[in-house]
Amino acid sequence: MFRTNGKKSTTKVLVVEDEGDMCLLLELLLDTEGMEVDHVRSLSDAREFLEKEQPSLIVLDNRLPDGLGIDFIAYLKAQYPAIKILMISGVDIAAKDAALETGADTFLSKPFTQLQLKTSVSSLLN
Repeated sequence: MFRTNGKKSTTKVLVVEDEGDMCLLLELLLDTEGMEVDHVRSLSDAREFLEKEQPSLIVLDNRLPDGLGIDFIAYLKAQYPAIKILMISGVDIAAKDAALETGADTFLSKPFTQLQLKTSVSSLLN
């Protein structure tokens, strides 16, 4: 948990991922770090969520039922420039360069380790 002036500060994270097992794993790992984790399964659900709340971090999968996460990055950067983006993908290794060029703050290839996830999240939020 992150602390500010001695007070607990919960970091909000939005996971945009359509695979149930991966969602559960990400939620468990981030929750153990004291983060408040919300989860949606599509880009349209992510847009709707962001109209109501702005997390500090979005963990964004690339292949989603209604489009590619890479294509969503430009929208996120234009509308919510303060939100950090951690892109994850297991299919398109070539997506790494495109994601980073488009504005993702960091990229993890699936499968990744618990340490890789925690290190990436920590470096983005600190």
